[in-house]
Amino acid sequence: MSIGAEVAAHLPFLRRYARALTGSQSTGDAFVQATLEAALADEELAESLRGGRVPLYRAFNKVWSSAYMEVDEERDHGSIHEIAAQDQLKRITPINRQALLLTTVEDFSPAEAADIMGVGEGDVESLVREAVGEIERETTTSVLIIEDEPLISMQLEDLVRSLGHEICGTAATRTQAQEVVAGKTPGLVLADIQLADGSSGLDAVDDILAIDSVPVIFITAYPERLLTGDRPEPTYLITKPFQEDTVRAAISQALFFGSSRPLD
Repeated sequence: MSIGAEVAAHLPFLRRYARALTGSQSTGDAFVQATLEAALADEELAESLRGGRVPLYRAFNKVWSSAYMEVDEERDHGSIHEIAAQDQLKRITPINRQALLLTTVEDFSPAEAADIMGVGEGDVESLVREAVGEIERETTTSVLIIEDEPLISMQLEDLVRSLGHEICGTAATRTQAQEVVAGKTPGLVLADIQLADGSSGLDAVDDILAIDSVPVIFITAYPERLLTGDRPEPTYLITKPFQEDTVRAAISQALFFGSSRPLD
């Protein structure tokens, strides 16, 4: 397999990470592009990318860590959610957020994250603890769960309540989601994309966002459907089967960086 083909297999996930790290799809993609350009200009770096995700993310980290402070001054002309994320990014330690994303959303081990970041494994674990402390400042909110598998829906309900949030409703179809939102707009949405009656979780989310801008976390077995570049891509995307710690981290991040609605 060529280097290009190997790297291409990992790019959707690197782009997801870059978006979550910077708070902006366009800014994240710019850093990914700069990483690829650096690899094209350096044969040794390009060859190292045959080693899989770790060296690719390590190369990205070198580009991002040398320039991320400039992102804080940039005003992206993106969605309301992206702009809010950029504003909040100025108030949280970037390296802590990086450690948290690598070990939860990207599912690297602490040792792999340490390799990517160029720090010690113990440092990564400490940074993750600090990040969790920083992002637990969000207010409690009401959560809508759009999920057609009852056991997964119940698991998410228990997880959401354990974080101190309430459930404003659950839905297995787009129509059910519309009925819930007609009574109360949620402060956060957890959504699958393939629903029970063949309807789309993407359409259900679009219905909600037409009413109000709220953070959305997609939890799906089909992440490739959302990572095509053909439409604005979600900052928070979790692949099934998921780890509960990953969902907890995503909820905290989405509420901290998004415009969530507190409980009445």
